[in-house]
Amino acid sequence: MYDKKTSSQHEKPTIRVGLIGHQFMGLAHSNAYRNAGIWYDLPCTIDMTAVCAKDTPENLQTFADKFGWRSIETDYQKLCARPDIDLVSVATPGFLHKPMVLEAAKNRKHVLCEKPLANTLADAVEMAEAAERAGVRHCCGYSYRSTPSQALARQLVDEGRIGRIYHVHARYAQDWIVDPNFAMVWRFDKKLAGSGSLGDICAHSIDATRFITGLEFVEIVGHLQTMVPERPLKANEPKGEKGQVTVDDVAQFLCTFDNGATGCFEATRLATGRKNNNCIEINGEKGSLYWDFEDQNYLYFYDRTAPAHQQGFARINATENVHPYSGGPWPVGHGIGYADCFVIEVVNFLTAIVEKKEYHPDFHDGVAVQKVLDAVERSAQKKMWITI
Repeated sequence: MYDKKTSSQHEKPTIRVGLIGHQFMGLAHSNAYRNAGIWYDLPCTIDMTAVCAKDTPENLQTFADKFGWRSIETDYQKLCARPDIDLVSVATPGFLHKPMVLEAAKNRKHVLCEKPLANTLADAVEMAEAAERAGVRHCCGYSYRSTPSQALARQLVDEGRIGRIYHVHARYAQDWIVDPNFAMVWRFDKKLAGSGSLGDICAHSIDATRFITGLEFVEIVGHLQTMVPERPLKANEPKGEKGQVTVDDVAQFLCTFDNGATGCFEATRLATGRKNNNCIEINGEKGSLYWDFEDQNYLYFYDRTAPAHQQGFARINATENVHPYSGGPWPVGHGIGYADCFVIEVVNFLTAIVEKKEYHPDFHDGVAVQKVLDAVERSAQKKMWITI
């Protein structure tokens, strides 16, 4: 869709960006908008017009100066209404996604919204419908699609290299809350976060499955468990007053797909020693694929059609120019990192806007993931299989 930076900028349209949020995802988005046009030949120029967050003007101005945003706002409605903004990038906690996306759509702004799209299925559907009615382009930020190695897995499936798919096994494991004295944060409150490991990280596994395989989820049986039901309200008072954790620490589910394949998924924040073990294995009639974000520059491919004495998992370094997204912005073999995924995501989305091309993952992909999340929750509550 685009080339690495090879020539000087010509006269191009400008996309003026407004960012909402200046914490974890705000950092990632800021870095992406700042570097996308430097690392790649885009069909547009990027103007980092304004950043908005709930903070003091002094703190927000410091952030803006650091990353190159030209102005600040402390009211997202004012940002969305500004005539000098074309694209709104929503990098806030999930409970804020819906009002911000609806405001952006009301003002006819293209919108990039972080994942999961919303805290509920109904909200996600409403957001997708609003963006469609407004006639704006929309992106749901499942950024792991933007790793060349994961996109290569999709390419091999599309080429028929693994044949009919039999199984999908995905696990997303972290360990940042294994200490029961890790204090309460917004991610432990269902009203704010929607869910725990299910929506925060398992959503990525669900999207990766749809992206790589092209399969759709049909039936699900799920289990959710909160292993540490109470946590300190204050980080510096581990023995002080406790708060109630109202989201899952662990999410697990079995499923079937529309081709008859089966799946097994787990997401946990209590896997001691696992920092960001986001992995997926796909087994097919002709071969298998294995992808792990902790080894993100590589894809493992088993080719059962090769001569018996040559069979085995090949470790493919997906950094060549012939690989998806040209293997990333750096020379062959140098690899990409977490932040680069967001740069590639922004490049692809802006290119689609300017060239009026189809873009994925969009809000409809976000809704598709939300349907699975919703089914897992309902299944866990009812302790039964749920048809999507």
